[in-house]
Amino acid sequence: MRYISTRGQAPARDFTGVLLAGLAEDGGLFVPQFWPELAPAEWRALRGLAYPDLAARLMRTFVGDALPPATLQSLCEQAYAGFDHAAVVPLVQLENGLWAQELFHGPTLAFKDVAMQLLARMFEHVLAERGERITIVGATSGDTGSAAIEACRDRERIAVVILHPDGRTSEVQRRQMTTVRARNVGNIAVQGSFDDCQDLVKAMFADTPFRRALHLSAVNSINWARVAAQIPYYAFAALGLGAPDRQVAFAVPSGNFGNVLAAYAARRMGLPIARLVVAANRNDILARFLAHNDMSIRAVEPSLSPSMDIQVSSNFERLLFELLDRDANATAAAMQAFRATGRMAVPTAAWQRARTLFHGFSVDDAGTVAEIARLHAASGYLADPHTAIGVAAARALPVASGIPTIAMATAHPAKFPDAMERATGRRPPLPQRLADLYERAEHFTRAPNDLAIIEARIRATVLRNAA
Repeated sequence: MRYISTRGQAPARDFTGVLLAGLAEDGGLFVPQFWPELAPAEWRALRGLAYPDLAARLMRTFVGDALPPATLQSLCEQAYAGFDHAAVVPLVQLENGLWAQELFHGPTLAFKDVAMQLLARMFEHVLAERGERITIVGATSGDTGSAAIEACRDRERIAVVILHPDGRTSEVQRRQMTTVRARNVGNIAVQGSFDDCQDLVKAMFADTPFRRALHLSAVNSINWARVAAQIPYYAFAALGLGAPDRQVAFAVPSGNFGNVLAAYAARRMGLPIARLVVAANRNDILARFLAHNDMSIRAVEPSLSPSMDIQVSSNFERLLFELLDRDANATAAAMQAFRATGRMAVPTAAWQRARTLFHGFSVDDAGTVAEIARLHAASGYLADPHTAIGVAAARALPVASGIPTIAMATAHPAKFPDAMERATGRRPPLPQRLADLYERAEHFTRAPNDLAIIEARIRATVLRNAA
């Protein structure tokens, strides 16, 4: 399996090359040269597999011969051994025809753990074989940072520095990043939004001397390996509800578009996914695009669902590449114009093609609180704000009778105690292993939205780690 850039000017790579590179040199994102497809009989053969075995089987399709099958199997088994639920990503029925898939049973209580625990082990294995070191830089709107830090902490060949928007995550999200004491970890609170943090990361990759000197890599969903490692849980849910002999639909709380893109990839592989609902909060650029072909940037507004407080969804570029029939020049031109003008002109035919599968729905803070309360009253289920938006979207856009919808439960409710208390009167406790989180000392620096200052802070972290 080889990978190409959505902008067409970077050399093709194998899986490990993409894993270590993160972002393509031309500013594009790596995608498979072709979409591998499994026949219905092959999907049926995967039913009933334990999650690590299913993940290893599907990841092998994208890894190719870059890792031996036995090594990949071992890495998957290690990655998911520490999850709190035996099923790793269990399904919970909420009502007739509507399910939640709980993706928050990993060490940092968010769906990012499912991919990150595997990626860190892949990085470690490949770097040890090559005798190399890397610096992982990432931007987080809340959950990616803590998942990356937890997965990469104390790993000899990896330094990791995470940028988060100062004051725009929940306290639990922030503390899960900033209370980790590890020599190879750095945290920077940037004065700005998540989009500002994301732009800084992309600027670092575009700074060729800095990129080469620090051997930069990425764990955000700009890294194809992150997206690939999320595909198996869509397969797990679909197979559990009757696929490939039954269609399913998914409602996905969406910010950077990586999670729902993994569902799109699963469909391209042959899973019978009838609909993908892109669930947004008040930062509704994706919902506006799907409803009205309005892909225009507005100011990022803080919300009760901070992981979705995004206006520039990086992974949309991968979908755009497909909608434009894999025309790299057209994709590059559209993305460059988008960043220059704040508006993307998607051809009507491409937009209509997107609407055959993707449907957008947005929920404001009041609607989020109402859905948390409604769901708790109806079934006793506690859904965090992001999950509640997904459930509300699923209920608002039902599919045909007999097709179950799975709302992705992306975070544990205890990560957002203020919102949960506001909606239900209950303040869910953190798991015992995190019970003292509010008492732990924090370690991070604040910095302006300035590339030179941020790069200097990152250099200092890397030098400290190498000392």
